[in-house]
Amino acid sequence: MLLGCLFHLVISMWRNFHGFMLYSVLKLCLLSCLVKGTQRKPKSLPPLDPEVLSVFVPPFISRDDIQVINAGHNLNKSKRRSFRKKKERPKIENVKSLNGEQKAPDTEDITVPKDIDLIGLPQLCFPGGLYITSESKEDHIHFLVFTDVCGNRTYGVVAQYYQPMQVCYLTHMPVCFVPFAICVISRYPYFNALKDCLSCFLVQLRPFKDLDVEEHIKEFAAKLFLIPSPPPGPLHLVFNMKPLQIIIPSREDPDSPIIDLDLHLPLLCFKPERVLQIMTCILTEQRIVFFSSDWALLTLVAECFMLYLHPLQWQHTFVPILSRQMLDFVMAPTSFLMGCHIDHFEEVSTETEDLILINIDNGDIAHSKMAEEEPEIPDVPAQAAETFIKRVESLQLHYDLELCHLRASTDLGELQMRRRAWQQKLNTEVQQTTLQLIVNIFREVKDHLNYEHRVFNSEEFLKTRAIGDQPFYKKVLETYMFHSFLKARLNRKMDAFARLELSTQSEEDRLNLMFHTPRRLTMEKMASKLFNPQYRISRRMVISMPNLQDIKLPEGPTRNSSLRRIETGVAVKMPFKSVSTFKIPEIHFPLMFQCVHSYYTDFFNHLSKAINTLPPDSSALLARYFYLRGLISLMQGKLLNALSDFQNLDKTDLRIFPTDLVRKIVETMPPSERLQADRKPELKKLISRVMEKQREVMKIDDHVKNFELPKTHMQLDDFVKRIQESGIVKDIDTIHRLFDALTVGHQKQIDPETFRDFYNYWKETEAEAQEVNLPPTVIEHLDKNECVYKLSCSVRTNCGVGKIALTQKRLFLLTEGGRPGYVQIAAFRDIEDVKSTTAAFLLLRIPTLRIKTLSKKEVFEANLKNECDLWYLIVKEMWAGKKMADDHKDPQYIQQALTNVLLMDAVVGALQSCKAIYAASKLSYFDRMKNEVPMMVPKTTSETLKHKINPSAGETFPQAVDVLLYTPGHLDPSERPGNAHPKLWCALNEGKVVVFDASTWSIQQHCFKMGRSKLTCMIMVEQSQVWIGSQDSIIYIINTHSMSCNKQLNDHRSDVTDIIVEKKNGIPSEAYSSSLDGTVIAWNISTLKVNSVFQLPCQNLTSIKLHNDQLWCCTGSCILVVSTHEFQLQMKIEHHLKDVCSYFLCFQLFPERDEVWASYSGSSDLYVWNTKDFSSTPQKIHLQDCSEITCMIRVKNQVWVGSSGRSQGKSKGKIYVVSAEKKTVEKELVGHGDTVKALCSAEDRYVLSGSGKEEGKIAIWKAE
Repeated sequence: MLLGCLFHLVISMWRNFHGFMLYSVLKLCLLSCLVKGTQRKPKSLPPLDPEVLSVFVPPFISRDDIQVINAGHNLNKSKRRSFRKKKERPKIENVKSLNGEQKAPDTEDITVPKDIDLIGLPQLCFPGGLYITSESKEDHIHFLVFTDVCGNRTYGVVAQYYQPMQVCYLTHMPVCFVPFAICVISRYPYFNALKDCLSCFLVQLRPFKDLDVEEHIKEFAAKLFLIPSPPPGPLHLVFNMKPLQIIIPSREDPDSPIIDLDLHLPLLCFKPERVLQIMTCILTEQRIVFFSSDWALLTLVAECFMLYLHPLQWQHTFVPILSRQMLDFVMAPTSFLMGCHIDHFEEVSTETEDLILINIDNGDIAHSKMAEEEPEIPDVPAQAAETFIKRVESLQLHYDLELCHLRASTDLGELQMRRRAWQQKLNTEVQQTTLQLIVNIFREVKDHLNYEHRVFNSEEFLKTRAIGDQPFYKKVLETYMFHSFLKARLNRKMDAFARLELSTQSEEDRLNLMFHTPRRLTMEKMASKLFNPQYRISRRMVISMPNLQDIKLPEGPTRNSSLRRIETGVAVKMPFKSVSTFKIPEIHFPLMFQCVHSYYTDFFNHLSKAINTLPPDSSALLARYFYLRGLISLMQGKLLNALSDFQNLDKTDLRIFPTDLVRKIVETMPPSERLQADRKPELKKLISRVMEKQREVMKIDDHVKNFELPKTHMQLDDFVKRIQESGIVKDIDTIHRLFDALTVGHQKQIDPETFRDFYNYWKETEAEAQEVNLPPTVIEHLDKNECVYKLSCSVRTNCGVGKIALTQKRLFLLTEGGRPGYVQIAAFRDIEDVKSTTAAFLLLRIPTLRIKTLSKKEVFEANLKNECDLWYLIVKEMWAGKKMADDHKDPQYIQQALTNVLLMDAVVGALQSCKAIYAASKLSYFDRMKNEVPMMVPKTTSETLKHKINPSAGETFPQAVDVLLYTPGHLDPSERPGNAHPKLWCALNEGKVVVFDASTWSIQQHCFKMGRSKLTCMIMVEQSQVWIGSQDSIIYIINTHSMSCNKQLNDHRSDVTDIIVEKKNGIPSEAYSSSLDGTVIAWNISTLKVNSVFQLPCQNLTSIKLHNDQLWCCTGSCILVVSTHEFQLQMKIEHHLKDVCSYFLCFQLFPERDEVWASYSGSSDLYVWNTKDFSSTPQKIHLQDCSEITCMIRVKNQVWVGSSGRSQGKSKGKIYVVSAEKKTVEKELVGHGDTVKALCSAEDRYVLSGSGKEEGKIAIWKAE
């Protein structure tokens, strides 16, 4: 006999395309299943075999109603009936499987979601088997995860409950209880939300009979179908599912996962040390099986571990629940993560080898018994593990302890809200703790990447790890997870890892971005190594630029490396982000077209009300409301309204703009609506931008190479690439000189053997330097950030026998004998003369190095023998580099000189020939420069110049500094104190922006990207906003708190040339932007709405100024003055030169003097007009040795003028400081080796200037 038991399977595909309800309509379907079992031995009651019998498919209104609601657009091309039910159930073997190999007969009216196996799904809904029981059991819920062949995951939540059956003739019991199951499947892991939905629904379902149940399941599924997924960001959706309020959480940002489960569950099941072991097993891609007696825990714990590793992602099979029929899956030969009931532990452990078996119930980790050798689980790097364990131990994981001091809650809603708030806070803390662990483990990967050639030097990375940590890294570096992680780093992806790594950078880390320096151990690290056995290992350290706190030339700190002690106290406290909720309107039944239409109308009205009541500074929430309203308009068929709402995301939060959806809307839009859209300028530009972006889409180059020594001969270009890949040096000019050195006496190509010898000698020297252990009595004479870069052989000197040591600051003698001692030879800045000579010894002449210093009368002499010529080159190069660094206030010169001398050493060591010294001399760049062209810095320049910085540090060649902006510091309660420092913003080529901390002149953020065009202007509109204009006609808006670009203004139709801000009572009230086509737009700063637009009668508008409600506009042919109220022309300064080819370049206002200063192209003169009499001839101020004036700014009662010129056939940049009162040049500053392209003032105390691409540096000048 056959026993039929009702089994409901509801599959609600919340399948939103980038979170849109549209694709929910296309893809969503619901299934109702009947369980049918074959009873062979009634007394033994074996498990029954469930089957799928019927399918619910949305939309849940009639076909006629669908056509009405979708009238006017073609987006929803494939329409489905709301309810499909078969007339007669075929045998299970005819049901279509996941791979589509078996098909149901044509009469079968079932549609299933893609990738859902209707044969395997019922087994997963009853993973322990389906049994009839003599007594009722408590309802319980478990969770499923399905993974397709492409790695895409689908999530299921299953609720099992029991219903009584009055007559059970198979069991001879008067009453038996039959299991039922309802399963909701979603593309998103809404575990808690769907669990709450099913819990409420089970309560509502109990009173109904079988036929009524199906109708209620349909209504339940329809309600879920009408709920959209919230967009990423600070807005959760709430809807009512009596008696609970259901919260649909959003992901934190577009790259973050959805978190709708209790992240602390593994921390309750395992000790922190065990958690680290499990994470190691996942990171090393083992074959892992979780076991538990609780089916729900299997999925939840496995999912938690996936989230712990974010942004690293598991790339292999992921099946957290296996039914008893699926146990043979664990015999798969590849990496996987699966889950089984604890009852199958012995079976799995004895029949399969090389498995990691994790028992959730008792917190143990074991290995399968068939393995000949237990696979070793390497330890997580020691310091990262120590930090993680301490932070986990500091977490409050028990909610009952939180309740002790709180009053008892009498309201279910309040109780639910209180628990959610606690869980959300704890989830955030767990996320921060695990993310900090991942950052601590992989922080230094970036130091071994070459971004230009996409190379990772894994060998060098491993050598810099502690010996005890190397087994871990050796295994991890071979995994797919790590390979994907490398791709993201090389693509400079700003994900959670990058954001935390950036926000937790020390000042040392930021200074390290300033210059690429050879790796050596600093005195501070050497001292710690002496007193800490943990550090008695071969390691490589890096020094960086000096700390520039007082704008002078102190010494630089070391790079953060794995020797650095990680803070192990409390967890890194990131600001807690507040989250708002939006309540979705009630959904009324019966489910007719009118009800759905009414629901969408209510939804639209609720969103419109929220938008209208939000203050302008709540742009993040405003963006989410616009996004949701756009979706609702789309579902209503109002495509133009939807596009308008999506277009508003440009000014509220660009990150959630649905590019693919908007493109699909445009492509399927009826011609009549497309014509209406083209009549609206803002929509026309939106459509043009989206469609052009599709044409411009380029495949991202995501390959990753491991560094390998070359195997063929190399010409110059290939040699440059190979040296850059090796990480030895990046600067192209230096590599060219190295090429000349290695090819002395040979044809201009380098063979693989020479390259290998040079590379190996460089690395061996680097490794040997790590073994240098200076005694404490020597270390105390050196600065903590000094490094010993080279040691000579033991030599005889006039100060005793010992080894000469070279640091970035000095030479000293490490004396030998009973107690090694320190003898100062010379600081490089004190050297007066260096000579290589010979000294008589018996009948021999021994090569001798003589160093004369300013501070000592006695000349230092060292009998260096074979090393004399090399040390002579080294000392002279360091001496010249130090002099250049001091004269030009540029620490980069001493760092470059240091690189040069180490390259000399490697060249001599690699060539081992009579020409080696001559070859090494090719690298004496600064010494040759000093001898060939004495670089005397004029006294005025030297006194005014305070410092120089290089925004192109780390690049292969210098880049022009197009725009500079200084923003003063301020302390916001939401910021860390370090973020309150003043900043210097530098616009480089192709839309790059580098930000410096202006209190230390260290790089705070390396390389924003604002499009791909040249940036033309920058201004701080208010404390939280920096606006950046571009030649691509867009104004990019940077949030100075998050240091991200989430908004942009697209109203200009040509190059944006200038932006200014109008202040009333010291508060910014309105911004004006200009474009090359003569358009001026006035903006409301708080709402980013256009207040007014004015078109000048002429084009080539290059800059604007504002004074007394008058806008001064500089065009190529004239300077126009218009009123800001009516934009009426009031004054005009005509071009007055005879040269018709010249045009106005730039200008400045002195309203208190009734003057306007301006310059012409190709002219070396400044012209000053009296604003009360434009007809009079302007006063001319001639600038000597100037080819053209490029920029000017007003500083107090002076005008600082940047210019271009030529000297000895090369570009040069000069700055003229002109007195506004005397109309005379007070200073001529020679500070740049190329055109001065940008000037800005820092609170009228300093002036900053940026130069062209030949030099690409920023000079900091003192203003008087």
